[in-house]
Amino acid sequence: MKIGLFFGSFNPIHMGHLSIAQYILNETDIQKINFIVSPHNPLKDKDTLMDAELRLDMLRLSIADNVHFEVSDIEFALPRPSYTFQTLDALKAQPSKHSIIMGTDALERLNEWEEVDKILAFPILVYKRSETFVHPYPGHPNIRVLDSPILDISATQIRDLMKEGKNIKYLVRDEVINLLKLY
Repeated sequence: MKIGLFFGSFNPIHMGHLSIAQYILNETDIQKINFIVSPHNPLKDKDTLMDAELRLDMLRLSIADNVHFEVSDIEFALPRPSYTFQTLDALKAQPSKHSIIMGTDALERLNEWEEVDKILAFPILVYKRSETFVHPYPGHPNIRVLDSPILDISATQIRDLMKEGKNIKYLVRDEVINLLKLY
């Protein structure tokens, strides 16, 4: 079985994440998407992150109705901040069975990641985040930029709307809105 590893802070999980994951299932040979919640991404300001358990719960609620999606909390047991290469080792991930899913924004910053060569050994499926994208690894045999839709939804935008007391309906699942009301 071919598994797509969708790493992220999911701060919060939103309809863009879910739509891209479904697009990848529909348009590639990936048969299952494993959403891997990062408690602390080293390239993100820790102070902007919602509680890690809350992010994990939001993700679980968001994908509960899709048998091709699953959630992994493996990074919760690893040292923080979380590094993708360590997670791949802990998962015992194999390039023949696993592909990494990332946006063009992440690919453009891949040179800032730890142990990039270990990551580049895996097939990488890249979804578009904007029309303007400069491929940092043109011609790399393991990187496939998908002709995916560009969904202009971001977790930052959603958090800003929440701070302003504005409605986030249709940006996140209703289950996420209901969970956030409890916090």
